[in-house]
Amino acid sequence: MTLQASVSMSWINTVLAAAERMGVARAQVLAAAGLEHEDLSLERWPIDHIARLWRAAVQCTQDPGFGLKAGSLVGPASFNVVSFLLQSAPTLRAAIGIVQQYQRLISDGGRFQIIAQESSSWVVYHPRQGTLAFSPHQIEAVLAAVVAFASWVTAQPITPMRVQFSQPAIGPVQGYRAVFRCPVEFEQAFSGVLLSNATLDMALPQADAQLAQMHHQYAQARLAALSPPQALAQQLRSWIAAQLPVAVPSRSHAAQALGLSERTLARRMQSQGLDFSSLVDQARRDAALQALAQSTRSLADIGQSLGFAEPSTFWRAFRRWTGQTPAAWRAAQATKAAGAASSGAARGAATRLRRAPPA
Repeated sequence: MTLQASVSMSWINTVLAAAERMGVARAQVLAAAGLEHEDLSLERWPIDHIARLWRAAVQCTQDPGFGLKAGSLVGPASFNVVSFLLQSAPTLRAAIGIVQQYQRLISDGGRFQIIAQESSSWVVYHPRQGTLAFSPHQIEAVLAAVVAFASWVTAQPITPMRVQFSQPAIGPVQGYRAVFRCPVEFEQAFSGVLLSNATLDMALPQADAQLAQMHHQYAQARLAALSPPQALAQQLRSWIAAQLPVAVPSRSHAAQALGLSERTLARRMQSQGLDFSSLVDQARRDAALQALAQSTRSLADIGQSLGFAEPSTFWRAFRRWTGQTPAAWRAAQATKAAGAASSGAARGAATRLRRAPPA
């Protein structure tokens, strides 16, 4: 069963409120987007509706920095029930894991990924658009919102080490500097915010395990209403991937996060042919391949971050996954990348020669 991608009204209201702050009425933005005022009474919108709304808001405000301004002004109301979970999380890294787990409650328009490094980690955003292409302002708003969210959940200003976008700059450079207060690069491999591990792992001032458990149960009920029963495997995979940077996931903790007893979770997994150890193993494999391909971290550090107590244990697991040692696999990937770059340069040179006028 394929679910139609949708977005919550809390995020829709964030866009409309940003336009209102700039002197543009909601009715004007809705009319420009071809949407009706009655649509605001819906619980969620199709993802293409929000794409039209973003483009209309930019058109009405005529502000090249609209996305940055909208994202930098987000607060708890922008994240609905998820905001309560974020505020009671133990660390900022754990809070981002909660966003990964409950992203659907906010929007189906993308997913977050953490790429851990030795002293810092990238918080990467992967947009998921519908039939209509996203406005680039949407991507800028999300990264600005990451910084704003980090600041209010930690109760202190958070300055990233670096920010980068996969798209070109939309507005003046000073606009990005004002929001992020750090170097900003464009037309990169991915869009993300680089934060220090010290920032990500600092204790949050409102951490409350008991309160978090209560909010988890409510959020799980809301998530279940949006997801079909057969989505259990994907829920588990998302939760396991979010937990890996923190601790080795266990089935008992998974059951607790899903608002189920361990026996109920075991019964549902058995009925769907799922094995928890296999899911953890798959998540470790995916995270290991990604870390080896996208970072220069040491093999020992990567293995330890995935919960392997000894480098030799990680080495054996990696050999079982790929048939190669971690070092050999990384070297092979580097060779492939160099070959692809060389081939691309050769093709470009050949094209230029063909286009050159005869002497």
